[in-house]
Amino acid sequence: MSLYRNIIKPFFDFSSALIALIIFSPLFFLITLCLFVTNSGKPFYIQARPGKNERIFNIIKFKSMNDKTDSKGELLPPDARITAIGQFIRKYSLDELPQLINVLKGEISIVGPRPLLIKYLPRYDEIQKTRHNVKPGITGWAQVNGRNAISWEKKFELDVYYVNNISFKFDLKIIFMTIKKIFKSEGIYGNDDRIVSDFKGTKSH
Repeated sequence: MSLYRNIIKPFFDFSSALIALIIFSPLFFLITLCLFVTNSGKPFYIQARPGKNERIFNIIKFKSMNDKTDSKGELLPPDARITAIGQFIRKYSLDELPQLINVLKGEISIVGPRPLLIKYLPRYDEIQKTRHNVKPGITGWAQVNGRNAISWEKKFELDVYYVNNISFKFDLKIIFMTIKKIFKSEGIYGNDDRIVSDFKGTKSH
């Protein structure tokens, strides 16, 4: 298992991300250009997230919502800010494409627990914290098993299961399940992480 985790998986991540970026470079450029126009020169959404061992890095996504505000200067509701192209790239999970850059930088893997918000770090219990024992991923076991349709506790249970059972076969299974869901437009990502209800923690329950 350590051979796969420490050598094979990182090599697979880097080579897969590099090949994917080369193949999808025309699409990457086209989406960037369209979002540059529709989002007032801001095609990317960048936010600090915790990675392996809770080390902070900046995750990169295509920006699917604009920054329109109301008369008080506060951001409008998400449904009022998502653009037409934003809806399209979310439907096919293309907003995740820039994260291949994070993979090349060694910050995330193709498969792993999704990197969540920094403010959640003190809210995990000891078992949930183990989701940070590995690099986060673009897709993961929780994403192909319901993601936003399941509870936070169930998501973390699936994340911990993945951490304890990493293998090449398991990663391939998750990748194929992800591709299947994308082509069926089931929306394994669906809502942006900023829209989902906050994880309040389980320690006090």
